[in-house]
Amino acid sequence: MPADSGSIAKVDLDHRGRSWYVDKAVGGLVFVGGVSAIVFVMGIFVFISREGFGFVFGTLDIGEFLTSIEWRPTSENNPRYGALALIAGTAAVTGLAMLVAVPFSLGAAIFIAEFATGRTREGLKVLVELLAAIPSVVWGFIGLSIMSPLIIDTFDQPVGVGVLNSGVILGLMAAPIMTTIAEDALKAVPDSYREAAEAMGATRWQVVWQVVLPAGRNGLVAALLLGVGRGFGETMAVLMASGHAINIPTSPFDSVRALTATIAAELGDAPRGSEHYQALFTLGIFLFVITFLINLAADFAVRRGAPRG
Repeated sequence: MPADSGSIAKVDLDHRGRSWYVDKAVGGLVFVGGVSAIVFVMGIFVFISREGFGFVFGTLDIGEFLTSIEWRPTSENNPRYGALALIAGTAAVTGLAMLVAVPFSLGAAIFIAEFATGRTREGLKVLVELLAAIPSVVWGFIGLSIMSPLIIDTFDQPVGVGVLNSGVILGLMAAPIMTTIAEDALKAVPDSYREAAEAMGATRWQVVWQVVLPAGRNGLVAALLLGVGRGFGETMAVLMASGHAINIPTSPFDSVRALTATIAAELGDAPRGSEHYQALFTLGIFLFVITFLINLAADFAVRRGAPRG
């Protein structure tokens, strides 16, 4: 009998087969994908900064930019670059959008995560995802063709485009992503919390209201902040449904102009390199900073609620 007849065959552990190379290739692609996202964001910031910083540190009067409502960049004798009305219009539309989106998204997230089961849950999740896939220009058409006549007839207004119209449309646009993130936050709450509350005699709604919602608070705050960021960054639907009038709103029916809509409407007519062109990129820098701070706050809220270990 050979001496090694009962031994286990020796395996060459250093052998690099196809699986090893596939694993390395996939790992490299994932790494490139992750790094590319950072590179693209940095590239966008560098691009808008290159076009706008010369105007910011040269011609722009920061006091006028933040306190004046006179936006007249094409005036030959006295161009003015006051963005207060644009900022107020954006804030008004986004604020009303959140008033619309938060109840819808939070209610949908609670129902999907805590009450719906089986096919009902899966069907609702698919519908929410389909709602998020509707293009913004389609939402703009809905605002013009459906919401505008409805506002005119219901509230006896001369025009139907304004803060109310664009706020409702933007709220419906922001609700799907807020619903998805809020549902993930609620599902992340350990089942042991629910079981402990039910063992103490709590009803289903008491479990949701007094246990699940407080435990998922940070994720819900992140969903709200990302919805605000979605509102600040929307362009086409707001351009079509807001009335596009430079005005500080005093009523939900007033027409306003948003920062993003101003850039979209005027950039094509601004001569490249002109002060008007650079002023629009300055608005882009301002929007970039605002949305960056909002997303940073949302990330902080999520990390604050993450378990440590």
